Amino acid sequence: MADNDKTVEKEAEKIDETKVTVENTDKKEDDEYEKVCFICRRPESVTGKMINLPNNISVCNDCMQKSFDIMNSGQIDYSQLMNIPGMQFINLSDVEQTVPKQQKVKKKKEKEERKPLVDIRNLPAPHKIKARLDEYVVGQEHAKKAVSVAVYNHYKRVATDTMDEIEIEKSNMLMIGPTGSGKTYLVKTLARLLDVPLAITDATSLTEAGYIGDDIESVVSKLLAAADNDVEKAEQGIIFIDEIDKIAKKRNSSQRDVSGESVQQGMLKLLEGSQVEVPVGANSKNAMVPLTTVNTRNILFICGGAFPDLDGIIKERLKKQSSIGFGAELKDKYDHDKKILEKVTLEDLRKFGMIPEFLGRLPIVFTLQGLSEDMLVDILKEPKNAILKQYQKLLALDEVKLTFDDEALRAIAAKAMKKDTGARALRAIIEEFMLDIMYEIPKDDNIGEVTITREYIEGTGGPVIALRGQQVMRIGS
Repeated sequence: MADNDKTVEKEAEKIDETKVTVENTDKKEDDEYEKVCFICRRPESVTGKMINLPNNISVCNDCMQKSFDIMNSGQIDYSQLMNIPGMQFINLSDVEQTVPKQQKVKKKKEKEERKPLVDIRNLPAPHKIKARLDEYVVGQEHAKKAVSVAVYNHYKRVATDTMDEIEIEKSNMLMIGPTGSGKTYLVKTLARLLDVPLAITDATSLTEAGYIGDDIESVVSKLLAAADNDVEKAEQGIIFIDEIDKIAKKRNSSQRDVSGESVQQGMLKLLEGSQVEVPVGANSKNAMVPLTTVNTRNILFICGGAFPDLDGIIKERLKKQSSIGFGAELKDKYDHDKKILEKVTLEDLRKFGMIPEFLGRLPIVFTLQGLSEDMLVDILKEPKNAILKQYQKLLALDEVKLTFDDEALRAIAAKAMKKDTGARALRAIIEEFMLDIMYEIPKDDNIGEVTITREYIEGTGGPVIALRGQQVMRIGS
């Protein structure tokens, strides 16, 4: 019995220690995150010091004063309210304010000076940024050079924070390139190399304020979430807005354009830099979501889009330049020009449907080339995390060596070119052919090597299997 009592006492002590640990953790979190007003949902960085009520309820001075004003004005007859069936006053002891962690804003440290995320002394030079991008991204030399210089200049601007009277402008970018050319992959790789917060969103879901869809400020709220709701960290991050061509101005439309030109106009203040009220942990503002203020002056915006049919607008402009007389150019001269997008001008983008005020806030415009068959072959084997290296690693865990013939790689690239979806087609094709191999190989421990041949890719043969005793088997189709 005595032993049982001691065991019960020890368990009780453990429970008490756990409670103390949880309470201390909660206190630390309370110290780290801002309080939010129970009524207006604004954080204390906006409202000032809060009034604390029972059950973790915090109310700002403005809401408390409004409540007192209503009670003192004599407009409410409380005796009549009590006689209404089903009417009762709220008991604060039954109500507890619970704010999800993703909707809590981190407190700003008052004593410490604001430190830039990227130290100017450790900021890699443009050629070093490009060299790191070369390890992951095949081709697109001009795009990698343009991105490297723009990012380098941007973070120099953030680090110096305009130390003198010469103010450096933001270097927002616009990337134009066909689908699968590596626009999103380029930005993802860049953010990983610099170790800064990155938010990737697309413009298709954005609508004008007041309509169903995501508010324009939601692009900043996604960056805030990527920065763990740290406003100072988010104010130095990168926002990549994909599918920017989908908010082009609609042509010959008599209906209200809530997801086109109006979205472009709403984004002007974000791109240029201003104080923006952002919903925390949500895509639109409503009464139940806390709001915080984010300054977008030091946020780098990169916009990207495929801009379908833009090549037609460029061809039309080029043909008009000399269409009559002995110097006239052939009508089909530009029909097979793979680098036609490089000749784009702001006038072409205006004709596509982008408003001039929007384009003026994206000073750096560059294009990405469509992928050739040689580039697709390089994408299969050259990058650090190439698709073939991923499969080789998977089979290496089963102690099986995987090799691809050069002719097999050419066949895969040729199939991908026919799909016309860029590098995305490569994964789908390889998944299709590797399915049976990944299923059958683990069955037999004697298999030591698998070689993928051109015949297997084209459906006229099979892969070459080598057993651990050096015996080679060629599997038929």
